[in-house]
Amino acid sequence: MEIKPGPLLSQINSPDDLKKFKEEDLPQIAFELRDYIIDLVSKKGGHFGASLGVVELTVALHYVFNTPKDQLVWDVGHQAYGHKILTGRRDTFHTNRIYKGLSGFPKRKESPYDAMGVGHSSTSISAALGMAVANKHKGELDTQHIAVIGDGAMTAGLAFEGLNHGGVANTNMIVILNDNCMSIDPNVGALKEYLTDISTSHTYNKVKDEVWNLLGKISKFGPNAQEIAARVENAVKHSLLKNSNYFESLQWRYFGPIDGHDTIRVKKVLEDLKDIPGPKILHCLTTKGKGYVPAEEGSPTTWHAPGLFNKETGEIVKVVPKTPQPPKFQDVFGHSIIELAEKNNKIMGVTPAMPSGSSLKFMMEAMPDRAFDVGIAEQHAVTFSAGLATQGLIPFCNIYSSFMQRAYDSVVHDVAIQDLHVVMCLDRAGLVGADGPTHHGAYDIPYMRCIPNMIVSSPMNETELRDLMYTGQLDKNAAPWVIRYPRGSGVMTDWKKPFKEIKVGTGRKVKAGEDLAILSFGPIGNLASDACKTLEEKGISAAHYDMRFAKPLDEVMLHEIFGKFDKVITVEDGCIDGGIGSAIVEFMADHGYASKVKRLGIPDRIVEHGSQKELYRECNYDAQAMVETAEVLFSKKAHTLAG
Repeated sequence: MEIKPGPLLSQINSPDDLKKFKEEDLPQIAFELRDYIIDLVSKKGGHFGASLGVVELTVALHYVFNTPKDQLVWDVGHQAYGHKILTGRRDTFHTNRIYKGLSGFPKRKESPYDAMGVGHSSTSISAALGMAVANKHKGELDTQHIAVIGDGAMTAGLAFEGLNHGGVANTNMIVILNDNCMSIDPNVGALKEYLTDISTSHTYNKVKDEVWNLLGKISKFGPNAQEIAARVENAVKHSLLKNSNYFESLQWRYFGPIDGHDTIRVKKVLEDLKDIPGPKILHCLTTKGKGYVPAEEGSPTTWHAPGLFNKETGEIVKVVPKTPQPPKFQDVFGHSIIELAEKNNKIMGVTPAMPSGSSLKFMMEAMPDRAFDVGIAEQHAVTFSAGLATQGLIPFCNIYSSFMQRAYDSVVHDVAIQDLHVVMCLDRAGLVGADGPTHHGAYDIPYMRCIPNMIVSSPMNETELRDLMYTGQLDKNAAPWVIRYPRGSGVMTDWKKPFKEIKVGTGRKVKAGEDLAILSFGPIGNLASDACKTLEEKGISAAHYDMRFAKPLDEVMLHEIFGKFDKVITVEDGCIDGGIGSAIVEFMADHGYASKVKRLGIPDRIVEHGSQKELYRECNYDAQAMVETAEVLFSKKAHTLAG
């Protein structure tokens, strides 16, 4: 069934079209925009609760500001569906997050209205500040710069750094704090408590409107009116809220909180703020899932990205398999760490704001005093883990591979140099699918294997993940560890087997062969097994080796391989440059072997979004690609593939 926009929304193909409507039309436009998002996501999937929560704000922003000249930066970006629909992408939005379709996040190459490409949290303030300083330098003083950031993202260090700089940069900038008490999971920490204090102070909220009205009429009171109004406002804040000076101590003017779902009110406030110079913060109170009762009343985590659902009933569509299915790797981690922690009292769990995504939530429920959600703070998560390790504990620090990029200095400075026993579990390693390039875990193999003292491993299946976790927590293997594994499910239904130690730096022969060898790292090895079967049918006998460790390499096994095979294929769900294939070629060169080696993995370019299957095909390392590569190695063109 075709999804059609409402009568007003159907007339809007750009913010200029939106501005043709009267102010009193804005609530109806917001209603139609919300309904259109509900219709689309219920049928096509995608992020949901966050976009519904900022519908009124989105309409008001594009009505008041002159985008794209005025620079609008969305933090993270999963809340920007309404923004995309209002900026010329309504009729193609059904391709959102689909291979070759629209990105699920703002993207500069996609539209001039996407001022900054985003996907990770807490970048908006720094980016908007850079734009503001640049336009000030160019003399474009009438350009507005707006960063929309959630209260979860505001807890991260990068947001503070942007605020700290922005307070003294004297630029034309507005930060809109979209406060819904959630990121993906509930927010944690002192800043969350501070914002709650502001938003729930009845005395403050009773008085602040009078101050706001005074500020809105500054021009009528003469040259000293702004100073007088500011003094009144500050006196009210300081007397009614003990801690209200957090933002203003950083020299940002604080306004709010206001109801972020009152379109007319938000519009009028934004118009007022345009005329107030300097850095400003507008605190908007919103509700994730606003306007759709099941999302408002249900779990915000569930409705963050619910998949397909019945719009009328709110029932999430779940395909019930007829046979038992393999678990997700994240759930294998989540259940296995509890088993290990029950036997080893030194084990602790740490994650930066991803207890559901990493499945550390199971340990947080079972052992709340030994599992920590530290907020959107990857660098802190690693250094906090290092601190635990200095006192003889064994932290399992679970961070998505792409998010670990933000903590790299902590990995080197606080863990590796001091040779501390921290087990870093990198979830979402490899190509993740529809979330696209900001979330692909493409780079962790090179950036981890180059660090001294580091052990870098990856399991081929669920049982190996359990065994690597068991091995990593043993005192005799105390060292900085990496265990990387992908988004999605494994291959085993009977996976919960007794733990076994894997000797560090050893791989295993999965299948014997005579003609060539395929060396795989991680779960992509299951596709290598499929390729070996196809090659057998084609008369090519391929041996298959599961490397398990990118560092240290199994040199005994590699001597065996290069002593026997003159044709070798390496495959990894990570970037080719600097990955395990490169490590193997380095070993070959260092030891005087001269086999023909073809490395398969993520190429040296930015890979866009699509399903994992589609992207493996595009990047030429699915089972079919392995078969084709083997066939070419046996053809007359083999000499062109070396290296």
